Amino acid sequence: MAEYFQRGESLDYTNAGSAAIEAGDVIVLGTKIGVAGCDIAVGAVGSVHVEGVFAFPKATGAITVGAAVYWDATNGEINTTSSGNTLAGYATAAAASADTTVLVKINA
Repeated sequence: MAEYFQRGESLDYTNAGSAAIEAGDVIVLGTKIGVAGCDIAVGAVGSVHVEGVFAFPKATGAITVGAAVYWDATNGEINTTSSGNTLAGYATAAAASADTTVLVKINA
């Protein structure tokens, strides 16, 4: 039997890395992503958003509304290439090739 625990829009996350995480940083959570809701010092626990619409840096290339988009952790940007990247969600608005950001509904 399952027991209700929390709503789930944000989750507690322990920074097990070697560098502090800043609010707004993208964190890869296995096959999903999260966005840090606050600064998280090394070894500390902080909130990570796993639902919502966020503006992300975007790679060159047009993205249509509804397109599946991926987080490229190496370049720190969203693109439409699945290979080697983590599914971020889908674009909630079209973005032209020259646009530097794209709105993404994460983990959807």
